This record gives sequence, C-alpha cells and structure tokens, in this order.
Amino acid sequence: MNDSLWIGFKGRNNASAILVQSLSPRCFLLTNSFAALGKEIEGIKTGYSAVYLFGVDKNLKDSFRIEEAAEKDGIRMETRLDTDGLRKRLGAAGINTELSGNPTKYLCNEAYWHLLQKFDGKAVLIHIPTIKHYDESWSAKLMQVLQ
Repeated sequence: MNDSLWIGFKGRNNASAILVQSLSPRCFLLTNSFAALGKEIEGIKTGYSAVYLFGVDKNLKDSFRIEEAAEKDGIRMETRLDTDGLRKRLGAAGINTELSGNPTKYLCNEAYWHLLQKFDGKAVLIHIPTIKHYDESWSAKLMQVLQ
C-alpha cells in the first residue's frame, strides 16, 4: 500500500472530522480521550506512505499550522515529512500556513506522538480552525496539494 491516511477527531461539529471525511471514505477518526488514543492508534494498520493528522486550534481563524514535532514524557519526536515543502504547497493553493516546532500539551500532541512512533516519523499534524471558521474549499485545496 502506497497511499496516505487521513485522521481527525470524532465529533459532529469537529472541523477535523468534517475535513477528513470530505477527503476520503478511508479516513480514521480518533476518540477525544487521552486514555483511548494509544489503543486506537495501535490498531491502525501500517503501510501508508504518509499519515496526515488534523486537529483543531480555536486560536486559528484563516490559516493552518503544521506541527513539526510532538513531545511526551520528555521525549521529543519529529516528523520525517517535508513540512516546509508542504507549507509552500498549501500557500500556493491559497491556504496560509505556518510551521511550529513547539509541541502543545493537548490531545492532538498525544495522538501525533503515537503516530510518529508507529509510522517511523512519516506523519504530520496540521492544526486547522474550528467549525466556526471552517472553509469548504479546504478539501479541494488539500486534495490538490497532497495527492
């Protein structure tokens, strides 16, 4: 298998769930629980060329933020995907995007850490705005950039 996996978080009004479901019927939605994340990610099959995790950040309004690293229990893991290239491609498609090397302490970081470990660094976390600022054009733009 040489394709990508799209992951978001469950919730009818969760922008990440809406986005990944619009990208592929083969997406995966994680439970919004620290306790469940590890087991759910453990159950995901491997073999993907890249894993794209989308999480929501209420501080974003009209841009995305690509997280370059995750941290758990003092252990920092970094993505092996080309985040600067991804940022540039998203920008060219009309999505303002910044890079961040400062992991948060929230659920997205926890999921990202587990994904980086499971997929040998071939995962990336992209924070997007909440449903209040959701833009339906993101799906087409992401498909253009990530295919």
